[in-house]
Amino acid sequence: MKHLIIITALLVSGFMHSQTNYEKGMEKAFQLWGSNNSAEASNMFERIAKAEPDNWLPPYYAAQINITNSFGEKDEKKLTAQLKKAQDLINDATAISKDNPEILVMQALLHTAWVAFDGATYGATLSGKVAELYAKASQIAPKNPRVVYCKAEWDMGSARYFGQDTTPFCKDLERAIELFANFKPETPFHPNWGKERTTQILGSCGK
Repeated sequence: MKHLIIITALLVSGFMHSQTNYEKGMEKAFQLWGSNNSAEASNMFERIAKAEPDNWLPPYYAAQINITNSFGEKDEKKLTAQLKKAQDLINDATAISKDNPEILVMQALLHTAWVAFDGATYGATLSGKVAELYAKASQIAPKNPRVVYCKAEWDMGSARYFGQDTTPFCKDLERAIELFANFKPETPFHPNWGKERTTQILGSCGK
């Protein structure tokens, strides 16, 4: 019995140590990202992903950094490298957590980065895919604020492109703000971003 207790204690101790390392690593990665050291943050998320092969969050955030950095990028080679890396990371995250609305949103944003770079080339092939991803995410998690806000921003961008009124989508942004107010991430490291951007877009919505 004594040996069993010792073994159990060692296992629990090892688990706690692993969790502590994970938490420290994630916190450090977020700090780097917040300090505009996005390349170092991405590398750290990737290292954590290798150490945590059953956790979709590290590859998700590494993908998000590469996608975020791609918006406004003019160098096609650099953009291609970033988005290819992001796609590989999204594939890794999806393999761990299928039909995850947060990952579906990230995939939609990756396609959006291509469309933003060259709408004439990528709009026709990727716009439908983006719409499908948001439709699927909305069906799975209709009360996820990122799903609602990102879909609304995409719909507004599409409306502008075709010279249509964006006002009808203001109500979706307002709903997203309400959802953000009540949203509680599963852990401190689960996605909880987007409220500031939603508020910013809503401020100029319909104007």
